[in-house]
Amino acid sequence: MPGVEQSTSGTQTVTAQPAHRWGFGAFLFVEAVLLASAALVGALLVRGGNAESLPVRDVLIGTMTPTVIAALTALAITKLRGNGPLADLRLSWRWDDVKLGLKFGVLGLVCTSVGVFVWTKVVGEENSNSAISALVEDKPMSVSAAVVMFLYLWLLGPICEEIIYRGLLWGATERLEWNKEKWGRFAAFLLSTAVFAMSHLEPLRTTLLLVIAVPIGLARLVTGRLLGSIVAHQMNNFLPALAILLTALGVVSY
Repeated sequence: MPGVEQSTSGTQTVTAQPAHRWGFGAFLFVEAVLLASAALVGALLVRGGNAESLPVRDVLIGTMTPTVIAALTALAITKLRGNGPLADLRLSWRWDDVKLGLKFGVLGLVCTSVGVFVWTKVVGEENSNSAISALVEDKPMSVSAAVVMFLYLWLLGPICEEIIYRGLLWGATERLEWNKEKWGRFAAFLLSTAVFAMSHLEPLRTTLLLVIAVPIGLARLVTGRLLGSIVAHQMNNFLPALAILLTALGVVSY
C-alpha cells in the first residue's frame, strides 16, 4: 500500500512502498514450521497409540494448531522482512472482492460437488473422505466441539491457508524478476494451486484438491488481492463443514 507525504504546497504525493525482502525462503520456512509443528503436536497427542483412536478434542488440536502457527509465522515474516501483511499479501477490505469471492465460491461449490461425485465413483465411498472426516467419523462429539470444528473448517482454516499459499507463496512467485516479465500473476496462480493441493499430504485426493483449488486461485488472480480468495475458500468449505456439524449433532448420518 503506498504511503502519503505532505508537500510544502499542501498537496499530497503518493509514494510507493519498497518491495518486500522475503521470497521462496520465507515460504519454505513457513512450510517447515507447518510440518514440524504438525509432527510435534501429533507425537504429543498420539503417544504410542494411533491417530484413529484420538478423541475429537485432540483431533481439533492437531488440525488447528499447526495451520494457525504457520499462518502467524507468515504474518510475522511480512512484518519483519517487508511492509506488513496488508501491503505484502494484498490484504485489504473491498466489497467488490467479497462479491467476486462469493461468485467464485459458488463456482467452487459446483466444481467440488461434481468432483466429489466423480471421485467417489472412481475410488469408492470408503476412500473418498478427507483426512479430518475420517478421523471424526463415528466418534462422539459434544456440541461445543462440533461448533468449533465447523467454525474452523468454514472460517479460520481458509484464512490461514490463504495467507500461506495465495499470500506468501503467491508473493514469492511474483517477486521473481523473470516472472514479472513473462508470466506474472498467472505463474503464481499455477504454482500456488499445485502446491496447495499437494500440501494436504493426501496423495489419493490430490487430483480432487486441484479441482477445488482452481476457483479459489482464480479469485486471487482476478482481483489481485487476497480477500477474494479467502471468501471463495470459505464459501467452498461451508457445505463440507456444515455436513460434519450436522453429522456430529445427529441431524444427518454418514
